[in-house]
Amino acid sequence: MRIFGKGFNFAQDGPGNRFVYHLSGCNMRCLWCSNADGMDMAAGKEYSVEEVIKEALSCRPMFFSGGGVTFTGGEATLQAEELIKVLKALKKEGVHTCLETNATSKRLAEISEFVDYFIMDFKHFDSVVLKEYTGVGNETIKENFEALNKLRNQLHIRIPLINGVNAKNPQGFAEYFAKYSSPNTVYEFLLYHEYGKEKWQGEYKIKDGFVSKETLKSFVDTFEAFGLKTITT
Repeated sequence: MRIFGKGFNFAQDGPGNRFVYHLSGCNMRCLWCSNADGMDMAAGKEYSVEEVIKEALSCRPMFFSGGGVTFTGGEATLQAEELIKVLKALKKEGVHTCLETNATSKRLAEISEFVDYFIMDFKHFDSVVLKEYTGVGNETIKENFEALNKLRNQLHIRIPLINGVNAKNPQGFAEYFAKYSSPNTVYEFLLYHEYGKEKWQGEYKIKDGFVSKETLKSFVDTFEAFGLKTITT
């Protein structure tokens, strides 16, 4: 299992205090990515599945407030075989598991079986626009969203809001989600930041991505008008 970062974080990567693994490699090239240093599969260090399981279990005393282990990236599902083995082992030991994903994997429903708390990004409802800014369309992402709403009793959707990319049409998002969303699905909006700007190699192409509080409010109000539950973390 290739990992480029790891450490504890509270309530930002799933509930409670969690040990977070950043798995190397990503199939998207989001222009605002805050973990650009982990996009390359060669980033970081190689660990055996057994080493990851042993380390995660050793952290149990720190899993307070409903915490556990989170796998993120990069894009963790690119290492699906190893990820499933670790998730299965942790579930067997009663450790709470969380996955953060861009939801492009064809194996997401399979992986979901071993995940207690599931967080997926949904960056744009328009596949052409999404591909322009990330290099990947949203056909599989939509398939996964629609399937997971039926399969899971918990689903957390994160929408990063970036001026000039996706921050002008809250109704477009809400209309799509309202067709499939279940009462167990919650939505969170992440305001653009530049914490990862210095990690980029070459030109950082987002020039004015910041989003106003008024824009954020328009998204929250629109989603709630459609009966979609919003949260903040």
